[in-house]
Amino acid sequence: MPLPKPPSKLGSLLKAGAAPVEPQGSRERPPAAPRHPASAVAKPSVKPQRTRPARATPVPHAQPAEKPVAAATEAVMPVQAQKPAAPRKPAKRASTPSGPAVAKLFVLDTNVLMHDPMSLFRFDEHDVYLPMITLEELDGHKKGMSEVARNARQASRELDALVAGVEGGIELGIKLDHSGHREARGRLFFQTKAHDVRLPEALPQGKADNQILAVLQALTSLQPDRPVVLVSKDINMRVKARALGLHAEDYANDKTLDDADLLYTGLLPLPADFWEQQAQSVESWQQGGQPFYRLQGPLVSAMLVNQAVYWESPSATPLYARVKEIRASTAVLQVVRDFTHPKNGVWGVTARNREQNFALNLLLDPEVDFVTLTGQAGTGKTLLALAAGLHQVLEDRRYNEIIITRVTVPVGEDIGYLPGTEEEKMSPWMGALDDNLEVLNQSGGASQGGEWGRAATQELIRSKIKIKSLNFMRGRTFLNKFVIIDEAQNLTPKQMKTLVTRAGPGTKIICMGNLAQIDTPYLTEGSSGLTYVVDRFKGWKHAGHISLARGERSRLADYATEIL
Repeated sequence: MPLPKPPSKLGSLLKAGAAPVEPQGSRERPPAAPRHPASAVAKPSVKPQRTRPARATPVPHAQPAEKPVAAATEAVMPVQAQKPAAPRKPAKRASTPSGPAVAKLFVLDTNVLMHDPMSLFRFDEHDVYLPMITLEELDGHKKGMSEVARNARQASRELDALVAGVEGGIELGIKLDHSGHREARGRLFFQTKAHDVRLPEALPQGKADNQILAVLQALTSLQPDRPVVLVSKDINMRVKARALGLHAEDYANDKTLDDADLLYTGLLPLPADFWEQQAQSVESWQQGGQPFYRLQGPLVSAMLVNQAVYWESPSATPLYARVKEIRASTAVLQVVRDFTHPKNGVWGVTARNREQNFALNLLLDPEVDFVTLTGQAGTGKTLLALAAGLHQVLEDRRYNEIIITRVTVPVGEDIGYLPGTEEEKMSPWMGALDDNLEVLNQSGGASQGGEWGRAATQELIRSKIKIKSLNFMRGRTFLNKFVIIDEAQNLTPKQMKTLVTRAGPGTKIICMGNLAQIDTPYLTEGSSGLTYVVDRFKGWKHAGHISLARGERSRLADYATEIL
């Protein structure tokens, strides 16, 4: 049976005085009206004046009947009191997920601080926790002149700067932005008391790694509502932590790229219908004997300055160019010089493939101050760089001399201390230099490289090539030098910064390396200094990069690289 309309019904009930109790009470608790007839009649005569908003409310069927029933009986009162509260509780629960996320607590292993002294400030809004054994290990590694010792001392100085300005205790944590690092918004916590946690008997209690795991397990138990994560560069320690049911992660902030396949190659193939797309908008002109093209369209957004672009077709003349300028949606391409032709040979060396041709154009361009070359063994990185250096030092006299350096990381067992001067100590590491000089002499560079090339002897070439050690690079400034950094994949980003910042006016730096042959411990393809500079310098108008793909050493070397 349908209910009558609420406005007219409630209006008649208010005039009748006692009528609102009977229909409401009959629906909720039928015996309520007979038990309290007096209160049901006496109270409404006063209550309707207190419920004046009921005359103007848009929902008259809910509010006017609420207060007479509440005054009528004690039995109905809890029912009516719960109805308006019901919709408020879900509203409070709904606002909880939209609030700020719980900050994680990262427990740092000692090797993280020795790998990156600034790692304390790399965790954004999350908190950092240092066990006492971490400070003990850090103190034990701070002596010496190695990179690890320097990083340990730097990390100790950062900790001292954080603790120095704190008043009172440090139990509640120290703000990480206290020393000026605004990017860190979390807090630093030190272990201030011992934790009574027992690890499995198979793990020796006295080992430092196991003590850190014990602290991690204690923090996980004390803070169950907060993610507690161990950060370590030690793979075995992370495996042990996961075996104990604890969270562990690698320190990934030092990685430029997670996947080396995503590294910038310096090459951009143009689509097959490139000329059809640009037929209406392309502009061309000659300047200094070099053709130029101006392009427009969405393809420009994928280009970077000094990037090599190419278009090849079996039935048409190919296009090999380099991006010289980008403005909004317009790009200017310069057709590169063809160094595959014998008449354009550099110190008797000609390019054997497309990538080598692009590399020689970058190496011989005086406007390009920084060149990086990557590729597998036998792609011609060292040969091209040395030929370009000899050409510009002995013939063009653009630079005073060639400086060659490399990281002295042995592949096998170390041979120990070497006698002699700096160059004599470095000569065993420079076998690649001697091999490539022999190739350049056989190719005719000494006799067909122009006036200076014909007069140059092996002694003259040696007098223009200096071999330097990385250990003595700090504080130096190279003026008008052609600097070659070989095996750059074994450098850390910090070491790479030290070398590149040695460049003075008129100096050109070439970094070469094979990211598949990293011998330095704790370095990967993603965290190598070579990967770091390739990614950071891309798009700068005075820097260029080329990844050499094809091996040109010999058919035996190419086949071994492919199958081994």
